[in-house]
Amino acid sequence: MRIGFIGLGNMGGPMALNLIKAGHTLIVHDVRREAAARHLAQGAKWADSPQALARESELVLTSLPGPKDVEAVALGDGGIIHGAVAGTVYADLSTGSPTMIRRLHAAFKGKSVHVLDAPVSGGVIGAQRGTLQVMVGGEEAIYNEVKEALTGIGKVGYMGPIGAGTIAKLVHNMISIATRGLIAEGFTLGVKAGVKPEALLEAIRGASYGQGYMLSHMLPDVIFKGDFDTVRFALKLARKDIGLATELAREFDVPMPMATIAEQTLVEALVRGWGDKDSLSPWMLQEEAAGVKVRATR
Repeated sequence: MRIGFIGLGNMGGPMALNLIKAGHTLIVHDVRREAAARHLAQGAKWADSPQALARESELVLTSLPGPKDVEAVALGDGGIIHGAVAGTVYADLSTGSPTMIRRLHAAFKGKSVHVLDAPVSGGVIGAQRGTLQVMVGGEEAIYNEVKEALTGIGKVGYMGPIGAGTIAKLVHNMISIATRGLIAEGFTLGVKAGVKPEALLEAIRGASYGQGYMLSHMLPDVIFKGDFDTVRFALKLARKDIGLATELAREFDVPMPMATIAEQTLVEALVRGWGDKDSLSPWMLQEEAAGVKVRATR
């Protein structure tokens, strides 16, 4: 496939190289021509502008810092929209805004150019190894047309209509980033209270209940089914345990803002009379506040 790739930075550069390795014909562009040196050495063709690149491409990919950059490259002077011909597919690999990508989708529709959002996860190492998770939103038929090409950069999954890929990526990153803060609270508490960090890590890794268990079992088996009455670990016991942890934090003067919020959420659930329900029952408080239930759709 003739693929145009715009943005050859820490993420885009390795992705473009992997697409060349996968046998695709690449046309490349970046604000710094020197960023394309390795790609040109491996047979890629240089384009002087996004417009020129789009004119020669069946599939256009962008990997850029943020929504404003994507919008400028897509719609600005010399942008993709001015060069893409009917039937071209444009997929943005950046982490951006679902509102922005829907705006692009509407703008390109008038030219019969198909737009997908396809943000990636896995970092620079994943980009180099070709093991990124690619989360695609847009028309499923168009997704199926370019899926094989996108496998050159990693594992590809269809998330839903336009914008769904970006939403999935933002949720992914939010959970990852927020979880780091909670882990930081836990490790500073454990170390200050007298446990070596290596031993603490071993204990947490070895526990049967952790983030992996939550994602692999608790979400599909409990949350998606709304089964909070089957008790695996009672809410009242969870409240007791986190209370002991925050008490320990006060004893050792360790700030624990995230753990404190979690404790207060459990207290609110206890006030609702859910003490004998499963410890995941506070999930219903968030669903109530958000006005949505997270249940399996099939």
